[in-house]
Amino acid sequence: MALLTLRILGHDLPGTDCGEFRHIHVGTQRRGEPDQLVSADAARAVFEIPVETVPAGDGAGDRAGNGAPDFRGPYVQGRRGARFVHLTWGELPPGGAFGMFRRAKIFLADVPGELLGAGTVETTLGLTDAAGMPLCAAVRPPAITWTPVPASRTA
Repeated sequence: MALLTLRILGHDLPGTDCGEFRHIHVGTQRRGEPDQLVSADAARAVFEIPVETVPAGDGAGDRAGNGAPDFRGPYVQGRRGARFVHLTWGELPPGGAFGMFRRAKIFLADVPGELLGAGTVETTLGLTDAAGMPLCAAVRPPAITWTPVPASRTA
């Protein structure tokens, strides 16, 4: 098992008032709860998501026998072969609770296999969709690409 850190560099956030929504924030989802929340009027959002990778052929990781690695951790969602992490959007009024209204799925199988041992990989992602709303649904290549982060930039 190896630890991989996904670093998502979000830009072009939609703002805190968008459509019918107010006080918008975006964050990661950890075991169903929002984490790493950033106001949607920030210039950028940086999320770091730790993911355990289990190599193909490992009895614990390759139960399905399909030769693909598996992913685990508190941010990992979905079934084997279709695991993903969420960016979650919600309203967070002053003194109130986070109320999720949409999510974006980032599929772990889209991280190139040769990068799984890189330690940290990153992507730069616009967080506003074509309609001017918070990015949601499945975010797949070519909309997302992953690159390794040199060890000198991981500290």
